[in-house]
Amino acid sequence: MANVISDETIDYVGILAKLELSDEEKENAKKDMESMLDYIDKLNELDTAGVEPMSHVFPVNNVFREDVVTNDDDRENILKNAPEEQNGMFQVPKTFD
Repeated sequence: MANVISDETIDYVGILAKLELSDEEKENAKKDMESMLDYIDKLNELDTAGVEPMSHVFPVNNVFREDVVTNDDDRENILKNAPEEQNGMFQVPKTFD
């Protein structure tokens, strides 16, 4: 194990995470963090020259479409659904005085 986590680091991480850890939990957290850092060091040993960086595992394409109006002003048919209509608009009851 090349990476050693200090008690102060565990206390600081506990404060940031708003956790109250017992002494046993602190020791377990230290071991876990050390093993995670060791694994990251092992990954850093890999030769990644020639590997293109990516932001996602799967190819992601832009799914936006052009904003094209597909329906005309169909006010007459829409207003046929209104219980009441006045001057080409829906008429609704008052909600307050």
